Amino acid sequence: MAHDYTQAAKEVSENAQLLRQAVPDLMKGFAGMGAATYKDSALSARTKELIALAIGISLRCEGCIAHHTKSAIAHGASREEVAEAVGTAIQMGGGPSMVYGGEALRAYDQLTNAQ
Repeated sequence: MAHDYTQAAKEVSENAQLLRQAVPDLMKGFAGMGAATYKDSALSARTKELIALAIGISLRCEGCIAHHTKSAIAHGASREEVAEAVGTAIQMGGGPSMVYGGEALRAYDQLTNAQ
């Protein structure tokens, strides 16, 4: 698997914009849910992004991996924190999560080198 995670993260944002135009009320609700979810609270936004990344790995969602890796980086996540989130996803999701977990580390490396 060779992916351009910088481009994948951009496409996730572009697709969200298409959806905001097509189903604005739904996307407004989705955005509100995201804003409430990812604010610092009992868990930091960084921790929540790492949880979302682990879920994206478990569900084998490449766009989720790109988006939540980028967001985790923006919230200050280190490569080691991403690796531990990957490890948790592998424990919960087995072999497929191992494959996509490697992709998450590749995404981290690409997205941090792109900045």
